[in-house]
Amino acid sequence: MQSPTVKQVFVTGATGFVGSAIVEELLRRGYAVTALVHRGELKAGQGKVRVVRGDLFSPAALDEGLGGADAVIHLVGIIRENPRAGMTFDRIHFQAASNVIDAAKRVGVRRFLLMSALGARADAVSNYHKTKFAAEQYLRDSGLDWTIFRPSLIHGPAGEFLKMEAAWARGKKPPFLFMPYFGGGVLGTNRKTSVQPIYVNDVARAFVEAIEESQTIGQTYAIGGKQRLTWPEMHHIAAEVFTGKRKVAIPIPAWYARLLTYVVPGKLLPFTRDQVIMAREDSTADMGKFIADFGWEPGGFEETLLGYPRDV
Repeated sequence: MQSPTVKQVFVTGATGFVGSAIVEELLRRGYAVTALVHRGELKAGQGKVRVVRGDLFSPAALDEGLGGADAVIHLVGIIRENPRAGMTFDRIHFQAASNVIDAAKRVGVRRFLLMSALGARADAVSNYHKTKFAAEQYLRDSGLDWTIFRPSLIHGPAGEFLKMEAAWARGKKPPFLFMPYFGGGVLGTNRKTSVQPIYVNDVARAFVEAIEESQTIGQTYAIGGKQRLTWPEMHHIAAEVFTGKRKVAIPIPAWYARLLTYVVPGKLLPFTRDQVIMAREDSTADMGKFIADFGWEPGGFEETLLGYPRDV
């Protein structure tokens, strides 16, 4: 256990998949943790974490949560919008992040770590990436001691993505007979895009180690695992690990999938327009700077997948 200079960390999104891993890593390294919880319960650190009930739009809850904190880890994000419930990319990715940044400045907490995403940029095609980038820019202009992480696809036994992969591999979820991905061209057979899946515990380690490393202040890190894989390659590895045999991966033309998002009610589709757009972009990272600053490299997809419990 370390005896950290930073003693208490305020975490948003602590009940989520990545948040749970980060809370566990913080506690393992001897930090005190305060979690902002809107609804639901913590999956990690129950009884060891100070819980503040409220949301990202309550200045009182944010001020209470930040009281006594030395650093902030802001993780909250969504992959699917629900405007009727106030769940839009702009509101959750940008407005909520700016509220936490403003609260940190107001309370006097200078150290701020932000979860963004590979592909975040001003000229992004997807609103998901545009709003992630807007939050990044707001933080960069804040005057705080910031670090931003842009991970590729995050996986772990508790994550929805790998649960879906396992169900596809075992034929327990549509389309049952094959593992789908979005492909370019008329038939979906054009260039296959690549991803660099990163294990959730490696993401947690990166966030927690960055807290007190001064060389990470003012830096943006694109991060991914050791293996760069096309979507079919990733599906094949998952199927072999989960079932002992390869399963065919068949493309769904991206143009057709996007057309469906315009004509079929969103609640009836298992994907969104932004997900189709993002899946047609490579999600890979140059890990040189990360390895130089942190001194280690996240594990590859296959090696970490082999460590999963068999009942995923």
